[in-house]
Amino acid sequence: MKITYYGHASLGIQVGGKYIIVDPFITGNPKAAGIDINTLQADYILLTHAHGDHVLDVEAIAKRTNATIVSNAEITSYYAQREFKAHPMNHGGSWQFDFGKVRYVNAIHSSSFPDGSYGGNPGGFVIESEHKNIYIAGDTALTYDMKLIPLRTKLDLAILPIGNNFTMDVEDAIIASDFIECDKILGYHFDTFGYIEINHEESIRKFFDKGKDLMLLEIGESIEL
Repeated sequence: MKITYYGHASLGIQVGGKYIIVDPFITGNPKAAGIDINTLQADYILLTHAHGDHVLDVEAIAKRTNATIVSNAEITSYYAQREFKAHPMNHGGSWQFDFGKVRYVNAIHSSSFPDGSYGGNPGGFVIESEHKNIYIAGDTALTYDMKLIPLRTKLDLAILPIGNNFTMDVEDAIIASDFIECDKILGYHFDTFGYIEINHEESIRKFFDKGKDLMLLEIGESIEL
């Protein structure tokens, strides 16, 4: 499994011979100017919620790649009405895709499209694939529901928001890593805007002091599990 960071909360995942893009907000992010969305491959687009800084590039990528959009029922209905391929999910449900099993889990946030349309309830994804399991938290506050995840899935990596103001901060993300019983964390949703700028060295040190590993990738950088 290869995971590439495209900035903000945007990710590329290669697994099981398939290409997945999560929450594509690239063309609107000046920090991601080096990423050309017209070169990105996508069999699936996973959306945690409907905010513009998570869905900006969905239609452009889906139109070119014919990717299937996976999200909650309201978000997928929004795109299905625009004749995009979509697979609806909801909290607690899972589905066996050709790249692995995906479960849609709770997140504490809000969700509406830039045009004001209702975006359903926000969520995160647990992906079990190729003997590697990851949790993509989406935009969320710290929640006790995270304790449910390790009851079903032993995680190899968790991708957690750490930018504060709109989501968890670093301290809450450390607690979240305890809840999900995963000490290997990829941080995201930071530095894009002034509201969510963080001190990288301090954040990494706080995780290290708790015996945990926080990875902060450069935009375009990848890791392999």
